[in-house]
Amino acid sequence: MAQDKITLQLGDVETTALIPVAIKAHETLRKNPRIKDEVAVGIVRHLDIDTKKFDKFMSHEGVIARTIMLDKMVKDFIIKNPESVIVNIAAGLDNRFSRVDNGKIQWIDLDLPDMIEARKKVFDDRPRVKMVAASALDEAWVKEVKTADTENSKFLFLAEGLFMYLTIDEIRTLLTILKTNFPGSTLIAEQNNKLMVKHQKHHDTVSETNAVFKSGSDSGEEIAALVDGVRLVEEHSFNEEMKKHSLRGKLFAALLPKMNDRWAVFEW
Repeated sequence: MAQDKITLQLGDVETTALIPVAIKAHETLRKNPRIKDEVAVGIVRHLDIDTKKFDKFMSHEGVIARTIMLDKMVKDFIIKNPESVIVNIAAGLDNRFSRVDNGKIQWIDLDLPDMIEARKKVFDDRPRVKMVAASALDEAWVKEVKTADTENSKFLFLAEGLFMYLTIDEIRTLLTILKTNFPGSTLIAEQNNKLMVKHQKHHDTVSETNAVFKSGSDSGEEIAALVDGVRLVEEHSFNEEMKKHSLRGKLFAALLPKMNDRWAVFEW
């Protein structure tokens, strides 16, 4: 990564990618970090902005919990499918590949052009990793992912911090693209809830941006029902991990069990 100051030109939703980067960087620098992301540390050190507003307690615990959970889910998938293709939809500045790579997988980071330009400033070219600049709702990106090298591969799609910024119709469009072009695949997608959409102005870090939550669901079954043939396999609240690490996490899980985001696994 370049050592000079980095200036990023990001849209409103894309700016939210700075939240997990700031949190992962600060967690990495703690005495006993639960996750390590040296790339995030480097990004924060070289960004031409103050990231402190993006790292507040509940968001910090939520991001760390979702990271630990998703890393494990992806690793478990890779153990079963060691030569799979993993498509990180709305990749932001995520560095998950470095934590889960088995030396065989192919990895696609898919995001809007401004975010891919930002990624190119902070990530060097890596074997088996490809960046694709496109909207996930524009089916044109499929041809850049479905190549001769991936023809017989098992696909896993990740959607971290995405669905809440899409309308229900846009989620349906995305699911239709995935099901139509990648039969027999799996999607792990972060779900927020309808109550959070209603009270989003109180979110401790997203409220520091101009991004707006556009949808939520009370169960992954609502999302699976959008497209025939998509089924919900399992769903896990971030509370499952958060309550392991702090009293506030335990209280949040006990008092507001449905308020937190969830990981939902879909197959078709």
